[in-house]
Amino acid sequence: MNARLQRLNVHLAAAKPSATYKMIDRVAELRTAGRSIISLTAGEPDFNTPSHVRQAAIAAIEAGKTRYTQVAGLRELREAVARKFQRENGLDVTWQDTIVCSGGKQVLYNALAATLNIGDEVIIPAPYWVSYPEMVQLSGAAAVLVSCRESDGFKLTADTLASAITPRTRWLILNSPSNPTGAVYSAAELRTFADVLLSHPQVLILCDDIYEHLIYDGALFQTLAQVEPRLRDRTLTMNGVSKAYAMTGWRIGFGTGPRWLLQAMETLQGQQTSGACSISQYAALAALNGPQDFVRETRAVFQRRRDVVVASINRIPGLHCSPPAGAFYAFVSCESLIGRVTAAGSPLQSDEEVALALLNEQGVGTVHGSAFGLGSYLRIAYALDDASLQKACRALETFVRGCDR
Repeated sequence: MNARLQRLNVHLAAAKPSATYKMIDRVAELRTAGRSIISLTAGEPDFNTPSHVRQAAIAAIEAGKTRYTQVAGLRELREAVARKFQRENGLDVTWQDTIVCSGGKQVLYNALAATLNIGDEVIIPAPYWVSYPEMVQLSGAAAVLVSCRESDGFKLTADTLASAITPRTRWLILNSPSNPTGAVYSAAELRTFADVLLSHPQVLILCDDIYEHLIYDGALFQTLAQVEPRLRDRTLTMNGVSKAYAMTGWRIGFGTGPRWLLQAMETLQGQQTSGACSISQYAALAALNGPQDFVRETRAVFQRRRDVVVASINRIPGLHCSPPAGAFYAFVSCESLIGRVTAAGSPLQSDEEVALALLNEQGVGTVHGSAFGLGSYLRIAYALDDASLQKACRALETFVRGCDR
């Protein structure tokens, strides 16, 4: 093809593919080649979508509810979303204060693309979900990455937040519980952020609460607009059905925020994808309005898995993992392996090389921590059955003990 026809948008050309999906693709390649692989890469529950949700989708199909919907979502689903925010987050919102998108990722991208311009800055605590900086890059703005130490629980502090804000700061992104660390911000910690943000009225806040229901040890989840209502007029609170109801493939996310922002997001979505899949919206309606036993039961399972995985990892000499307070990820320090050589002769000069060697030599797929903005770590997704998790932990121990000293 003529080189003149191969030019990409400059922002897209600078963006990087998802490291998570890169490892998932590598797992798929090895499986196609006949290898037996335990994948701890994907961030999705291993449970089936609840039966009543699946039945609601079937009923919607049979009833012919297969037409276009309103761009911002079905009225009845937006009403259910508003009730969810009222009931679970103490936010006084109506259906007009909500938007429904094709997955939580679209909620985030719509908000950033609708508001960012060249020269704007977005503060992102690191470690971060891999897509945040790339979304900012695609919007023409600059990601300001703020490192969060393990000694601080991988969490932002009010002091580091204050020092990162400039006149060009347009957004702060907060993800609690966190992907990849499982860190959870308490109401007291959010209060300290609010005290800083109230002094900087130009800063919008994006709260990614997608793992809200996966929080452990009896802790109480709170979100920033709940802690400080005075920030509601510049806070977008995002959530969805993917993690809580095992509905990752249904692609339904939603959010609430100031109406001027939601209207801008709706305009963008109207020229992009229009309304989300109608059948998925009816399924999400059943999830939000139906019994919530599934959420409580799966949370208990994930907490038990967390305890088993963290204990197993911390028994392996040279590895360390702080117990995550939420989500279903363990962020494992593999610093002691850097500079060593595996039993198969592979040199380990980075956490990415550790992840690749572990996959190639032991058939266990993980994602390297540097992809999330902090090495030398491995992200382990423990959204997998107990037997597979135990087998993976044994393989990880074999791998580590086989490395030279």
